[in-house]
Amino acid sequence: MLTILYRGPLASCDYDCPYCPFAKRRDTPEQLRADRADLDRFCAWVADQDRELSILFTPWGEGLVRSWYRRALVTLSRLPRVRRVAIQTNLSCRTGWLADADRDAVALWCTYHPGQTPHDRFLAKTAELTALGVRFSVGVVGLPEHLEAARRLRAELPDSVYLWVNAAEGHEYTDTDAADWVGIDPLFGFSRRPHRTRGRACRTGDSVVSVDGAGTVRRCHFVPEELGNLYDGSFEQALRPRPCPLDVCDCHIGYVHAEQLPMYDVFAGGVLERIPAEPVWLPLPVRRQYEND
Repeated sequence: MLTILYRGPLASCDYDCPYCPFAKRRDTPEQLRADRADLDRFCAWVADQDRELSILFTPWGEGLVRSWYRRALVTLSRLPRVRRVAIQTNLSCRTGWLADADRDAVALWCTYHPGQTPHDRFLAKTAELTALGVRFSVGVVGLPEHLEAARRLRAELPDSVYLWVNAAEGHEYTDTDAADWVGIDPLFGFSRRPHRTRGRACRTGDSVVSVDGAGTVRRCHFVPEELGNLYDGSFEQALRPRPCPLDVCDCHIGYVHAEQLPMYDVFAGGVLERIPAEPVWLPLPVRRQYEND
């Protein structure tokens, strides 16, 4: 099976989080049309494949406020060769359209942004997903000002919903700080510090690739080297096991594929949507073994 992380040119978002590392842009109508055309082309390629695929959309902006991303998730979820199709989203969109998707294949990776949306509104959206039978995880960025909001969200979400915490970019956590976040997300240790990855095995470039709107294939979002193009098939000959060329990896969508970490076991069946397998939590000694590895 090939896993694809797709990121088209879409960069506009209906939120304006000050801590967001992604691009800030108001897409022009021409740019939106180009993004839509790129996504339609990608979906047509997927429909023509006879191999099993898993797909995660990781847009710079918010995709689900755009009709073409909603349509793509529904369409792709119903293709027999697509085992999973998921997207990172702030969950500001309506949810009823998911009733048309195959709930065994579709999933959402949802981020709660305190200050951008009311708590009750976000919580109501998650309840709608539960009622629809849609798989999803929920998370927050681990900034000090988000701690109480995250605790409240954890208390009010069903126990079955995993609430992850991403370490804030450039933020240092004392052991006391980290303990607060571990109390919400026992897997926070994986995010707390970057993982040393240079020369170590990674699934990216072999069974996992990154694809942009033009079809350019790279091993992941964080390594600029091109492996070829999706649409002319030139990337196929470049797929092989290879060590990571970067000193560290500090983003979940990257290090989740690192073979030095047990993430494919921790998230078995839910790697793309960041939903842990049962039992959800690793024993504390095992978590410590892999922290900052």
